[in-house]
Amino acid sequence: MEFTISTSKREELVDITREVEKAIEGKSGNAVLVYTGHATCAIIINENYDRAVCEDIINYLKKQIPQGIWKHDAIDDNADAHIKASIIGPGQVIPLDNGKLQLGRWQGIALAEFDGPRERKIIVKII
Repeated sequence: MEFTISTSKREELVDITREVEKAIEGKSGNAVLVYTGHATCAIIINENYDRAVCEDIINYLKKQIPQGIWKHDAIDDNADAHIKASIIGPGQVIPLDNGKLQLGRWQGIALAEFDGPRERKIIVKII
């Protein structure tokens, strides 16, 4: 199962929880893998209630890993995006119970875009 997400900014967190829920609807298993096969974005689980949390995460990463100071920037000017995506990681595994995501009360699944805007493919696999 897979779906695509279009991002609108260079760096943003896009909530994909509902899309993942739709992708696993009617399926059974113990867990679900949510993965993106891109080198400059990642999958993150964190609070999806207060958008300020998403902004804080992006702003923290911008401060810690600034754009334009890395060797790869001479080629593609997105080395910071590669570093951020490597730290966060391309996928997450979420437990399932009776076909439902076992996320915490305030948790959601987000695509962490670090080199947008782009169209990103998300792969969802039941384990």
